[in-house]
Amino acid sequence: MSSASAAPLDGASMSAAWGIPFVGILLSIAIFPLVAKKVWHHHFGKIAAAWALALLAPFAWAFGMDAAFGMLAHAMLAEYVPFIILLAALYTVAGGVCVRGNLHGSPRVNTALLALGTALASVMGTTGAAMLLIRPLLRANDNRKHAVHVVVFFIFLVANAGGSLSPLGDPPLFLGFLNGVGFFWTTLHLALPMLFICGVLLALFYALDSHYWRTKEEQGRAFLDPTPDTPRLFIDGKVNFVLLALIVALVLMSGVWKPGVEFDVLGTHVALQNVVRDGALVIVLLASLALTPKSARAGNAFDWAPIEEVAKLFAAIFVTIAPVIAILRAGEAGAFAAIVHAVSDANGKPVDLAYFWATGLLSSFLDNAPTYLVFFNLAGGDAQALMTTGATTLAAISAGAVFMGANTYIGNAPNFMVKAIAESRGIRMPGFFGYLGWSCAVLLPLFAVSGWLFF
Repeated sequence: MSSASAAPLDGASMSAAWGIPFVGILLSIAIFPLVAKKVWHHHFGKIAAAWALALLAPFAWAFGMDAAFGMLAHAMLAEYVPFIILLAALYTVAGGVCVRGNLHGSPRVNTALLALGTALASVMGTTGAAMLLIRPLLRANDNRKHAVHVVVFFIFLVANAGGSLSPLGDPPLFLGFLNGVGFFWTTLHLALPMLFICGVLLALFYALDSHYWRTKEEQGRAFLDPTPDTPRLFIDGKVNFVLLALIVALVLMSGVWKPGVEFDVLGTHVALQNVVRDGALVIVLLASLALTPKSARAGNAFDWAPIEEVAKLFAAIFVTIAPVIAILRAGEAGAFAAIVHAVSDANGKPVDLAYFWATGLLSSFLDNAPTYLVFFNLAGGDAQALMTTGATTLAAISAGAVFMGANTYIGNAPNFMVKAIAESRGIRMPGFFGYLGWSCAVLLPLFAVSGWLFF
């Protein structure tokens, strides 16, 4: 492999047109499920691959095969592979824990379940926490006439805001970790915004759920519970809690242990600690499959479809975002200088509130993981500088990506998964714009106050 394959892209010399495939894949994710659901369901992998090829083919023609192959290798080995291995491990381990039994969905019980999921989200990921608790929550409320709000607030809290305290919590933060952000950095810098937002949401939910709980319709259905009571609640697949602790330990290890050993793989430098982490995570995944009782996965209706979709789509996203990141790194010398000016003051210094809203609003419609990566690089892309002199800016980017991923179904991967599970249980969830109405009424005013208080 020639040295050209490992050479960094010169973003200052690249046209904004190189960002078209990236925009294309994101718009496909946003629009196809709404206008051509069956086509998307059967062919999303091919569509994603087509956008990746739409970048790689002209890039190889313009810059040479070595440069194109080097860009592909870096996107896959440095970012995509560790990203998808962690998500797959969390998804598999969480999918092996089945909570059995029946709770009764009173306002106190529902609020407690949402609070528990919010706390777990930063430990086992928003996907893991959502998949663990959504089915027990739905069973607890299967005799309630008004249950849509329960699922909507579950998405707000468990599938999004709760994952803001660690790289395990939400994909954008893990991407930051892969780019050098400390494991506990977000814990320290997002704790207050997270506690404020989640505290207000839990209080609002309790008030709303109490209102519905007192209506005649709910009181009349109180004893029409289709789920039989059991003597006690119990958990099937407990071994996965040990495996979850191993995942946390492995990610921590890769951030603390720095042996200084690197391998040149296809022109990309891969650190030893990351190789050890990813290899061990694969072993943890396989151990979960081998050790988990089949009854636990059957109870969760576990299948690979959600993680398969994420794997295929993010492979294309990580490839097509490479030139966008290079152009953003060029700052005012690059084709996206207008974006730099929009989030900077007259002296060129970052405006934290602008970063919070810009990252957040784009995360609502373009998926929060790649959006985080875009603004992380727009702010300089130097993790050490951003964690110190740029700490408030990095906090604004992180908060915008994680919190505002809840604004739409497409903002974060678990949102659609929760919606699909709820609908399969007979809950008539609002459509895209109906859900957007909920977020505009509840979340946007809360984010406005949060932005004023913290950024």
